[in-house]
Amino acid sequence: MWPFSRKGVSGFSWKSTAEEVTHGIDATGLTAIVTGASSGIGTETTRVLALHGVHVIMAVRNKVNANNTREAILKEIPSAKIDVMELDLSSLESVKKFASEFNSSGLPLNILINNAGVMACPFMLSNDNIELQFATNHLGHFLLTNLLLDTMKKTASESKTEGRIVNVSSEAHKFAYSEGIRFDKINEQSSYSKWGAYGQSKLANILHANQLTKHFKDDGVNIIANSLHPGGIATNLYRHNSAINGIVKCGWQTCDEKRSTGGSHNLLCSIAPTSEGS
Repeated sequence: MWPFSRKGVSGFSWKSTAEEVTHGIDATGLTAIVTGASSGIGTETTRVLALHGVHVIMAVRNKVNANNTREAILKEIPSAKIDVMELDLSSLESVKKFASEFNSSGLPLNILINNAGVMACPFMLSNDNIELQFATNHLGHFLLTNLLLDTMKKTASESKTEGRIVNVSSEAHKFAYSEGIRFDKINEQSSYSKWGAYGQSKLANILHANQLTKHFKDDGVNIIANSLHPGGIATNLYRHNSAINGIVKCGWQTCDEKRSTGGSHNLLCSIAPTSEGS
């Protein structure tokens, strides 16, 4: 038997799809924000959440692509409730603008999925002159989460429904620089490693989720924060790494030709109720 096909403690395996994981769940009335929702895991997460009645806000850089994705989902699921809002996580100003507009909308917020990211790219700086991977993968999401927390806390309190924050991290956190997160060398180009930089941004995602959960528990807030490794999935995240992109596409793309790629179930597992009721 292929060793990686065995089911985990959740009852699912890498072959499980997002639809299988969420089967039987009625999430009508919940509202979710999904960053990077116009492609890859973000699109499948948006589709399956909408399938189960969630009002999904697609937070994206490219509204044209997002609107095309939205229309495709609506053709499949006419009852889907999906809106598109512009968000560039590499710009702190854009993050502030998005959060201000969402908070002013009066919408509740039950689920925040910090999914968008860039991986192992050449050295570049963000709009705020911060190394691009750290700026996009961590700082943008860190600020976004912080600015939306009051709305999430209010929603959790008034609805009596546990909120969820999901940071899409990676096993690549193990590839971070030997000293971990190099706060004093974030922008040092001479010693830049594209994988080291990616790893430190993913390590920051995990530490962020861990610290959020600690604060929520200490403060009695009805929200849980999770971080996860979504698996090796053929998406445009690999656009800066053509060799790996080819390997991943050959190795995982078929996956029984199911709608969801192999790893997106993990993301939905972190949202869906578990046997312990969390």
